[in-house]
Amino acid sequence: MSGEGIFLTKEGYEKLTKELYYLKTVRRREISKEIKEAREHGDISENAEYEAAKEKQAFMETRILQLETKLSQARIIDDKRIPKGRAYLGATVLLRDLESGEELSYTLLGGDEADSSEGKISVHSPVAKGLLGHKAGDRVEIRVPAGIRKYKILKIS
Repeated sequence: MSGEGIFLTKEGYEKLTKELYYLKTVRRREISKEIKEAREHGDISENAEYEAAKEKQAFMETRILQLETKLSQARIIDDKRIPKGRAYLGATVLLRDLESGEELSYTLLGGDEADSSEGKISVHSPVAKGLLGHKAGDRVEIRVPAGIRKYKILKIS
């Protein structure tokens, strides 16, 4: 994980690339059309439709700039370079909560791909930080906002 850049899986990189393409080719035209139509309604100084369309345009252009910056700094995670059997960026870790007995599965990713509802957590999160470098069979204690959680690592893939 050393070095500069934003770490993304190949899928995450492609998702951001598709979003950028959509914004630049489709959404720009749609918003441009909205602005044109709003102008046709007369005085733009008191035209709520015009102001709303201009705000959409500003938000979209900001998002385009963010995506271009992220993609220019992106480093795609190479599955072949992930140390096998250890919890590192790109790995999926199966855990057992030692207090509840519940099994949890987390994929450790860069912040741009994190989505806790899908079990994808940022390597900068407390849980992921506590798992990094460990192997199957290890017991770990991780400090989270709710206290200390104890887990056993069951499998890493």
